[in-house]
Amino acid sequence: MTGLLLRLAGPMQSWGEHSSFSQRDTGRFPTRSGLIGLIACALGRRRTDPVDDLAALRFTIRVDRHGEMMEDFHTVGGGMPPHLTVPTAEGGRRKPATATIVSRRHYLADAVFVVAVEGPSELVTQIASALRSPAWAPYLGRRSCPAEAPLLVRERVEDPVDELRRTVPLCRRPPRKGDPDVTFVHEHGGAGRERLDLNDSPISFDPLRRRYVGRPAYVETERLPAQLCAGLGVPYLKALKEYLDQREGRSP
Repeated sequence: MTGLLLRLAGPMQSWGEHSSFSQRDTGRFPTRSGLIGLIACALGRRRTDPVDDLAALRFTIRVDRHGEMMEDFHTVGGGMPPHLTVPTAEGGRRKPATATIVSRRHYLADAVFVVAVEGPSELVTQIASALRSPAWAPYLGRRSCPAEAPLLVRERVEDPVDELRRTVPLCRRPPRKGDPDVTFVHEHGGAGRERLDLNDSPISFDPLRRRYVGRPAYVETERLPAQLCAGLGVPYLKALKEYLDQREGRSP
């Protein structure tokens, strides 16, 4: 087993777990299906391609910034001629008076997550190569949510979860006193961890045979060293670059 580190940041993210057509939810942190989908996208896999091998991956999420919930109001199908309105189940078209479909889509704004990805060495190496040069642009849950660089923080990390706890800079302002409490989301249980039951483990992304199964996730709050808090914006990016230079043995 080996690992890598991903940084998920951008203006908006959306990690739906039980969305319907008219109501598109988002969880408070990345879902397993969203993370596997992001990796499959970088690998160049189509929705009909299998993802069985990616089931071997294990994710640990550190929540640097929880972000703010936002709701976007959409309308679809209104103002179109009859032959272009929304199809019905019977094979016809909606009448102009009922042609407009309203949907509400939820997002996380200004959230930042750092994810430790662990798995078989050969698979993780293949994923790292794909993330450096993705077949298709990775996105944060929805195509309208592009990922901010850097996405791949580090590869060939022996213990990426320990890196999250000890050395990877936190994207938040330092506390006025004491050490900050930081939320972690694990895929295995442990003392003091709150269990959540989620339906987000993908079996198939095929639009005609989409299938997910349930799995537990475990949320825990850990106290990390205050010196990991690197601020926001440019100061944080500078601290992240210094971390990478040190870990990769590069001259600043």
